[in-house]
Amino acid sequence: MTTHMDKYQTCIELTTKCLNECEFCLDACLNATDVDQRITCIELLRDCADICALTTKFMTRNSNFATEIANLCADICNACATECEKFDDPHCQPCAKICRQCATECRNMAQS
Repeated sequence: MTTHMDKYQTCIELTTKCLNECEFCLDACLNATDVDQRITCIELLRDCADICALTTKFMTRNSNFATEIANLCADICNACATECEKFDDPHCQPCAKICRQCATECRNMAQS
C-alpha cells in the first residue's frame, strides 16, 4: 500500500538534512572572525532552517499546502545556497550544496 509518506520520503530526508546543515553552518558563521560580512548569510541560514522544518511537518502530515510550502522552501534554499557559495570555507560550501539538492527535490516533489 502506497502512502503519502512514500511520495514525500526523499524530500523529507533532504529537508531534514538541509535543516541540520544550515544549523551547523549558522553556528560556524556566528563564530567566524568576519561575522560582520556574513549577516545576510546568517539571516538566510535561519530562514532556510526554519522553512525546511516547516516543509517537513507539512509533508509528514499530508497537508493540502505541502506543495506550496515546498515551492517556497525551494526558493529559500536556492537563496541560501547562493549566499553560502560566497564564502569559501568548510561549512558554507557543503551547506550550499545540500541547499541546492534540497531545492531541486522540493521542486520535483511539488511538480509530481
